[in-house]
Amino acid sequence: MALERSEIETFLTLAQELHFGRTADRLLVSRAHVTQTIQKLERRIGVPLFERSTRQVRLTPIGVQLLDGLGPAYAQIQSTVATVIEAARGITGSLTVGFLTAATGQIALAAAERFRERHPDCAVHVREVQIGTALDPLLDGQVDVMLICFPIEEEGLTQGPVLFTEPMVLAVPARHPFARRTAVSVEDLARDKVIQVPLSIPAYLRAARHLHTTPSGKAIPEGPTAGTFQEVLTLVSAGKGVFPCGAAGVRYYARPDVAYVPVHDGPALEWGPAWRTNAATSRVKAFVTTALDLADPVTSPR
Repeated sequence: MALERSEIETFLTLAQELHFGRTADRLLVSRAHVTQTIQKLERRIGVPLFERSTRQVRLTPIGVQLLDGLGPAYAQIQSTVATVIEAARGITGSLTVGFLTAATGQIALAAAERFRERHPDCAVHVREVQIGTALDPLLDGQVDVMLICFPIEEEGLTQGPVLFTEPMVLAVPARHPFARRTAVSVEDLARDKVIQVPLSIPAYLRAARHLHTTPSGKAIPEGPTAGTFQEVLTLVSAGKGVFPCGAAGVRYYARPDVAYVPVHDGPALEWGPAWRTNAATSRVKAFVTTALDLADPVTSPR
């Protein structure tokens, strides 16, 4: 049984709004038209899809089943059609790129400039995001593609190719005993408090940055939480703790009161683009290609 586009759109909109009047307003049709379309669809399927009362409208179990199967499929169809239309028209419109650190900001700006040369009919906007809310602008559509630290395991997001990898260093107060060393180990993290990133960051991303124990099993003390990297460095300089970060910080965040010491056995940090899976437009793909052309996937930007 084939469904008409108007039936699908009316059903999905009513399933979201659960109100015939608001559904009619969104679809720019009359309330009677919405009622007639849903009744026609229910007759074709053979069972009610909505329970109506004077106080509320809600989906029946069959309506929920139809929504679960139809919603994602229709969203994929719309995304595919939009992508095809974009491909036919070329790279036009606008693209917003987010970045998390100064190093990724350098890549974002360079890629944006090269992207404009390749696609002059598409505007590119670059904006910085902070540690605690890094994924929010991407998830809510304010940003089309984000340059961020991997891994990205969020449902609905796609992790792109690695743009660069940087070794780990430990940010410590300039007068800290570690500052006189040529290198430290992960075991040394148990000897001081480690500044924490916000709890708003997904647990898997926090786990990638912060170990709870050393390889020998020693507990790593937790220090205060910081919302931005500048806050991290301020807490470090005040002696509130240490912080493992990427080696790019040595150049981009140099401060007389903070020293960066290599962590010789620390995990390398990988950085690259992420985007919403259902919004992988030709603009996003073209920007990722441009950024990959400019980046060195082995070492951090110089």
